[in-house]
Amino acid sequence: MTWIKLCGLRSGSDVVAAETAGADAVGFVTASRSVRRVTPSQAAEYGSGRTIERFLVTEHEPPEALLAAANRAEVTGVQPHGRHSWDAAVAAIEAGYRVLFPIRVETDMDTTVAPVGSIPILDGVIPGSGVRFDPSSIDTVRGPFVVAGGLTPDNVGDVLAELGPYGVDVSSGIESERGVKDRDLMRRFVEVVR
Repeated sequence: MTWIKLCGLRSGSDVVAAETAGADAVGFVTASRSVRRVTPSQAAEYGSGRTIERFLVTEHEPPEALLAAANRAEVTGVQPHGRHSWDAAVAAIEAGYRVLFPIRVETDMDTTVAPVGSIPILDGVIPGSGVRFDPSSIDTVRGPFVVAGGLTPDNVGDVLAELGPYGVDVSSGIESERGVKDRDLMRRFVEVVR
């Protein structure tokens, strides 16, 4: 069964809706430039008492800062983007967090660069933009991987058939407007994947 992460959640009711829809994980974005930004303390509040996997999506956080934020957010995993992503990912793995390691899909990309113990998450050249990458640009991916970038309830079935990923990650594709999650789209996305 394909693993599903619904990302960019900004409320406790979003988390409940994701869990009710049947998602496996949710993501909380702390990147300052994101319209979906929440603080680690807010992430902890929104995920409190929930059994669903919870990921903190960060940008340019060095290892110590990432681990401190993940601890405050009370998450089960992290997804470190930008500068320090490799070192932060390794530190998080060593600390027992599940790690999604972002890889931008572009010409001559190398999907083997993810740290051992992490799961590559393949996204567009501008992660978080909601723009799909060209699946034909992927030559080989060793082991399980997650696909992100421009997924919607209308196209995720094709992506699953073409790439056969371990998991999928969606954010803008389940929104009624930028940064606002739509319960019906969340439910439909999970139904198509399942």
